[in-house]
Amino acid sequence: MKTIHHTLAAATLLGALAITPRAHAADACKVEISGNDMMQFDKQSLAVPATCKDITVTLHHTGKLAKDVMGHDWVLVSTPDVAAVASAGIGAGIANTYIQPGDKRVLAHTSIIGGGETTSVTFPTAALKAGGSYSYLCTFPGHSALMHGTFKIG
Repeated sequence: MKTIHHTLAAATLLGALAITPRAHAADACKVEISGNDMMQFDKQSLAVPATCKDITVTLHHTGKLAKDVMGHDWVLVSTPDVAAVASAGIGAGIANTYIQPGDKRVLAHTSIIGGGETTSVTFPTAALKAGGSYSYLCTFPGHSALMHGTFKIG
């Protein structure tokens, strides 16, 4: 009887292990990043596997200041477009989340959030190429100089 019990326990454990990698694979398409009142993202790079059909990026604002004072967003662009998108965003104003309406250089973006808030964006990977050069930034005026990083798919 002990042998049967141990065999069933081992089979249950192996079954759980077989399920676990699938759960982690789905999570690889969801990434999180935080911004603070010191104009810093907590990660300098984010990466997702090329197998993701959709990607979800969740942004947390760990500071205390309001969005009109120290707001943050997460904006994905091709790396050569970082400065141009940041510059265009200043003129767009907070009502447009510091993103020029209709700006085709913006591949994905969250809303602007203030201290203690969280937002996320889910976008398809169809427009992204594995190994392509992508960057993310915060478009709140003046933040992109410090708040930027690389985004890799592959």
